[in-house]
Formats: sequence, C-alpha cells, structure tokens
Amino acid sequence: MGLSRKYGTAITEGPTPADVAGQAALPYPDGWAAVAFSEELTRGKVLTRPLAGEDVVLYRLGTGALRAVKPYCPHLGAHLGLGKVDGEDLVCPFHLFAFGPDGACVRTGYETAPPRSPLGQYPVCEVNGAVLVWRHHDGRAPDWTVPEWHVVGHRPARSGVWEMAGHAQEVIENSVDLGHFATLHGWRRAETGGPVRYDGAEFRLSMRAHESAPVLGEFTVDVHVEGYGLAALHVDVHTPRVGLRMCTTVLPTAIGPNRMQLRQLNRLTFDEPARLPAPLARAVSRAATRVLDRAVFKASCAFTAADFPVWHHKQYVQPPRLAHGDGPIGPFRRWARRFYPPQSATAPAPAGRTGTPPAPGSGAEVTTGADGIPSPAPGGSSRRDGTPGRVGAPEPGLPERPERPSPH
Repeated sequence: MGLSRKYGTAITEGPTPADVAGQAALPYPDGWAAVAFSEELTRGKVLTRPLAGEDVVLYRLGTGALRAVKPYCPHLGAHLGLGKVDGEDLVCPFHLFAFGPDGACVRTGYETAPPRSPLGQYPVCEVNGAVLVWRHHDGRAPDWTVPEWHVVGHRPARSGVWEMAGHAQEVIENSVDLGHFATLHGWRRAETGGPVRYDGAEFRLSMRAHESAPVLGEFTVDVHVEGYGLAALHVDVHTPRVGLRMCTTVLPTAIGPNRMQLRQLNRLTFDEPARLPAPLARAVSRAATRVLDRAVFKASCAFTAADFPVWHHKQYVQPPRLAHGDGPIGPFRRWARRFYPPQSATAPAPAGRTGTPPAPGSGAEVTTGADGIPSPAPGGSSRRDGTPGRVGAPEPGLPERPERPSPH
C-alpha cells in the first residue's frame, strides 16, 4: 500500500510562538495605537486593520479628513471594509446605506427614510506620518496625545511594517532594558544620561553607546528616546564621528492575544561640514544623505529585527527576577500599569485565550529590594561586559523585513 503522504511532512520543533503557546496574555493596552501609515489612506480609500482583537475600518473623506469606525453596518451587519467612499459618505456594500462624516445614516439604497442607526466611531488622529486610533476598555475619550515630532533631513521617510507574535509592551519596554543592548545588539558599552523621566503618559531617557567599526574605529552614538503610552516611541540618534542624525518612529500595535504589528518610520540627514563654504557644505550633506539613505534604513531595520525572534517566542514574566545591569525595568512596569484596566487575580484572559493574564496593579510588582530583587540605581551605568550579539535576519517562520519608501 505504501506510506501515507498525509503525515509525511516535517515534525514540529523549535520554540513555540507566543500567540499559540497557550500562555496568559497581557490585556490590550488603552490609548492610541498605529493602524496605518498616512500614505496608505489616499482620498476615497477604505482600509480594514486589526486592533485589539477586532477590525477597525478606516477611510479618508474627499476633504482629506480621516474616519475610523466599527466594522459592521448597523442595518444588517455587512462589513463596511467592503464599502466605498462617495464624497463625504461611507456607503455600505449590501443595501447601499450611506453614512455621513458624523456617522449618521443619511440615505438608504432605495430612497426611503434612513434609520437612526449611527456608526460606532473611534477617535482617530494623523501624526508623524502615521494614522492612530484611540481605544479604551471603558470607552473613555482621549486624555493624552502623541505630539508632532521634529523632522530631520529633506528626503521622504522610509517605512516598514511587520507582524509577529508578542505584545506591544515588550517593544516599548525594550527601550529601558539596557542589558540587552550589549548582549543582543552588540553595543560595547553604554551610559545613561540620568534617570528615566515619567510624566503622565510620557517617558524620556537618554543614552550614549560606545561602538567600533572597521575604518571608523571607536565612536559614540547619542540616543534620546521619547515614549508615549505603550504604542509610540520616537528615537533621536546622533553619531558625531560621521555627522549622522536619524529620527526613528517605532509603533507597536496589539492586534490579538500575544500578537502584534510593528511599524517603523525613519528619516535621516548628515551634518553640513563646518570647514566648507555653506553652499558646498549643503551639497555634501544632501549628497551623502541621498547615497546612504537606503543603506542606513536597512541597518536600522536590522537593529530592530534582532529582537524579532525574542518577541515572537517570549513569555511575559511578572514579577521578573532582575539583576544589576538590567536597567530600570521595575519602575517602567509600575508606570505601564496606567494603560491597563483594573484587574483582579481572577480576571479572565482576553477573548480567545485561556489562562489568567498578569494583573498590573494586582500586587505582583517590582519594588526596590522587594522579594530579593535588586534594582539598578537610577541613572547608574549598566554593566556592558557581555559578548556582543549579532544583528541578523529573523529565523524561519518570522516575517521578512520589507522596505516601504514613502512616495513623494
């Protein structure tokens, strides 16, 4: 009879991705979350994107204004992501019911009186080249914003987007996980520029990395990070040795239990050489930016991608067993609790997942000296004697790193 081909595929092996491992997931964070780049939503365009286990339908009106709505028509439940924009109205694909900019039904497909059945709308904003939607577990209106960040250089931004297992908090928390910059990203040594500063939904920190490279030898990189909620990072990078200045926006979005999308947008420029006349210095700066723009963007994506296999498979451990040199992870997690709903120890996991989610604010927190967990001194230097890590491509099964140059 021969062997059955049905079971002839390779056996499952290797780490199980976080979203199928059956581990409890963190709740979905409240606040703003990126669901698209601005360039994706041209006038009249309709997009459907996942957010916190549900679809969100996005569309741009003829005036250029954006709308984000719940996905199902209140008439008979057709998915509005299949609809179209007609002037300032979103038209359902089923019975051609049309909904105005305020969500109210303005006409039906057969010229009868429209019902009083408005669309469910989400607050939406467009900032820093991205479209962000506000979601709160109890329907609360936005009480903080993501500001407009400064722009460097004269060239259009380059952007990339990936999807993988993991949670948005892990991405934002990475910025205060000082230890992994040596062990995973290969920094030789780093100092912090003072303690992390928390102010409402915002935090800020600065670092100086010491690196080396062929031809350049030893050089430093100054890094300044601004974080807003658990969904937006703005990273300023300056390498004085070569005059490189780069702004990177990192936008993780929770789309399902232990699953996320990650968007990154980069702009860069090179300092104008001070020893040259102004017109020539400007020309040199622009030429260097034009020639190296793509290569620097790829290097920036490779730096981010070194974390992909870890995020894709890791489990959120709370409380963590921290060591000196880790960085101020405990204070960050205490700050991060504000973006989650109050939870008891018996609260259910998010829909579609079994197990009990860690409960921010449940008492399982990291405090200095508590439970024998040492915390690094605020602003102190972290140990940097780990073996440099290698920035490489994601393992099989993880997403590739696409490049999305913005058309202008």
